[in-house]
Amino acid sequence: MAARAPRTARGEPGPVDWGEYAIAVHRWELITGRPAPYPTQPGQHGRPVLAPRFVEWLMGLPPDWVTAENLDLPRTAQLRALGNGVMPAQAAHALRLLLADLTPLRHGPCCPPASTMPDARARPPGAARTSTAARGRRSGTHSGR
Repeated sequence: MAARAPRTARGEPGPVDWGEYAIAVHRWELITGRPAPYPTQPGQHGRPVLAPRFVEWLMGLPPDWVTAENLDLPRTAQLRALGNGVMPAQAAHALRLLLADLTPLRHGPCCPPASTMPDARARPPGAARTSTAARGRRSGTHSGR
């Protein structure tokens, strides 16, 4: 049987023992500026199930972003929307990294254009082009056809 959360005298869930995650939860409370919501809620059969408000808080979304009453979304739809969503802080970090990678490209090419690159096969100025047959005669590989 699943362990039930301790209840207060009024029947509300008591304080959560976050265990090894207590430091991380407290740090996220400081970052978000609001306390962690209770992580579970009673399910249809009385067993605890994941609370969408907790997931919303974990993702750093504003309160009621997905869980607002006026949205009239069932718990499963709220969790689906949250699971398919993007954590704003993570998206912002990814964009900063991508923009940092693009910055050198904005400030000009990293290499000179191909037309200014020296070609190893290029002839010195004024040199005449040699035919394939002439190259073969010079190297002694002429087939004598």
